[in-house]
Amino acid sequence: MSYLGISVFAILLALSVVQAQYLANYPRVVQAPVAVGGDTFDPNPRYNFEYQVQDPTTGDFKSQRESRDGDVVQGSYSLLEADGTTRVVEYTADSVNGFNAVVHKEGAAHPAPVQPLYG
Repeated sequence: MSYLGISVFAILLALSVVQAQYLANYPRVVQAPVAVGGDTFDPNPRYNFEYQVQDPTTGDFKSQRESRDGDVVQGSYSLLEADGTTRVVEYTADSVNGFNAVVHKEGAAHPAPVQPLYG
C-alpha cells in the first residue's frame, strides 16, 4: 500500500471517530409511548359465535357454537369420528357449578374396511 493510500485511510478513520463522538453527544428527543384507549373491563361480558367445517377432501367435519352472558357460558361442539359416528359435546360453565359437559354419540359405527397388506 502506498503512503498516499495509508494517509487517506488514516484521515477517513479520524473523521469517522470525530463524527461518532459528535453524534453521541447530540441531544435527542425520545417520545415515551402513549397508551391509547381506556379501561376495557366489561363487568357483564356477552358474546355469541359459531362455525362449521365440512371438508370432504380431508374428512374434516366439525362445528362449534358458544354464547356467554355474564358469568354463564353455554355451548356445544361436534366432530365426525373415524368410525363414522358424530361425537357431540354440550357444556355449561358458571361460577357456581364450574364446568359441566355431557358427551354423546350419534349414528352407527361403520368400521373401516380392512385393507390387505400385500396386493
